[in-house]
Amino acid sequence: MPKNTSLAHKLRIDVHAAWLSARDPRTSWGARLFGLMVTAYALSPIDLIPDFIPILGLLDDIILVPFGLWLFVKMLPDGVFAEHRAEAEIASERPGSFWGAAIVAALWVLAALVLWRLLAFNFD
Repeated sequence: MPKNTSLAHKLRIDVHAAWLSARDPRTSWGARLFGLMVTAYALSPIDLIPDFIPILGLLDDIILVPFGLWLFVKMLPDGVFAEHRAEAEIASERPGSFWGAAIVAALWVLAALVLWRLLAFNFD
């Protein structure tokens, strides 16, 4: 089976590698903080420019995330990112977990129920 070499796949691998690199003890605290911010932005559904705005909405993801990753890699000691990129590539080839997805879905349902209960008004 051929390896997935799409740009989206490479970006997903690099974001995972940045997450792993930010948690590496060889990474300085400043780089850790920056790496965690970059990965949080890449994985967050909230963008600086909303995606529904034509062209500009996706442009921030196309420019900011790769630029943030590039800057983060420059902050790391030599070889740390390459080591974690290889680890992220191996992890991407593993099958997904049904139970992991079920737990996440259950947490979202629980959060929605709690929010509904908190916001429910008694109009009696």
